[in-house]
Amino acid sequence: MHLDVHDLRDFYYRSPLGRAAQRVIRGQIEALWPEAKGQTVAGYGFAVPLLRPFLASARRVVALMPGPQGVMAWPPGAPNVALLCEETLWPLATGFVDRLVVMHGIETSDHPDALLEECWRVLGPGGRAVFVVPNRAGLWSRTDATPFGYGRPYTLGQFEGALRRHRFAIERASSTLYQPPSTHRVWRRVSAMMEQAGRHLPMFAAGGVLIVEASKQVAAPMRGTAVADRRIRLPAPLPLPATGGAARARGRCGTARAGP
Repeated sequence: MHLDVHDLRDFYYRSPLGRAAQRVIRGQIEALWPEAKGQTVAGYGFAVPLLRPFLASARRVVALMPGPQGVMAWPPGAPNVALLCEETLWPLATGFVDRLVVMHGIETSDHPDALLEECWRVLGPGGRAVFVVPNRAGLWSRTDATPFGYGRPYTLGQFEGALRRHRFAIERASSTLYQPPSTHRVWRRVSAMMEQAGRHLPMFAAGGVLIVEASKQVAAPMRGTAVADRRIRLPAPLPLPATGGAARARGRCGTARAGP
């Protein structure tokens, strides 16, 4: 099920827990992609909290939001780049996107396989995507107090397997949001320390979300000689035996040629 865009907006922009989650996840994305100068960057689901760093340098930024979720104008105070779209039929040309960010899109989709195919289609050769999904082993997927408690959570192996089935090559994977999904003042005070500890000692804590970077995998075209070598060579057809009127006609012709 998709959350309503207003609920997502209120969580990320109006609640202390949501602003903390936005800051942590966006920091991870910026570490993966320090800049996107001259590139086309797209986001799907509710990825706008992660797209802001690219507004200044990217050639173009597009925020796609699925119909069941709804859409809001973004960014505020600037020309709108957000639009409503079908979940598995985006209004983007094939190979149009250089960088793609997906958050709150895969786990809530009724058609995740078709959605991953659409992600692969819009990426250009060598294009890269970052997927942010709930971690099945983390605390954030076990409460409906945050958007990561809705939809299907994944283990890292499950999600990497899904990406490989849809022709993505895994580049890097990590987890984050080691702080508990609580609004209690004590947890808010130690949240930064817990994030630091989780990154250095991940075996003792499971991050609330998985962040997986993948690249578009394109099969190399076969050379003309290789294609020719794989052609099936059939023997030449044998002539059919003459029968009926044709045989008699040839017999008469042969008799006539035998005379003086």
